[in-house]
Amino acid sequence: MEIIEGAGVWADPGAAGADWVEQFRTPDVSVGTYCIPAGGRDTQSPHAEDEIYVVTAGSAKIATPGRLDEVGPGAVIFVPAGEEHRFTEVTEDLTLLVVFGPAFGSRESGPQHPKSS
Repeated sequence: MEIIEGAGVWADPGAAGADWVEQFRTPDVSVGTYCIPAGGRDTQSPHAEDEIYVVTAGSAKIATPGRLDEVGPGAVIFVPAGEEHRFTEVTEDLTLLVVFGPAFGSRESGPQHPKSS
């Protein structure tokens, strides 16, 4: 058992505009936090791993090729590997607990989150 400190907690990304920090990793799963300030831009591209987002704070929309949905605290979002997705219209500082399976970046192909600080 492990308690994952800091996962899903807001951290100001500063000039970076968005921030991804991984807090836990095994070969099969990784957990981290993705923060986008109000008015900020999500520049990520599709990942090679399945992904679950849990909105812990803030408000935004998530856009995929076929959908545009508003999300806020408590929303749980599943994005399959390879699906284009982006958070838009971030109206309140957005904090996301992120779970990847298998671990983020473990599959050979697939773009990454914006560079973490």
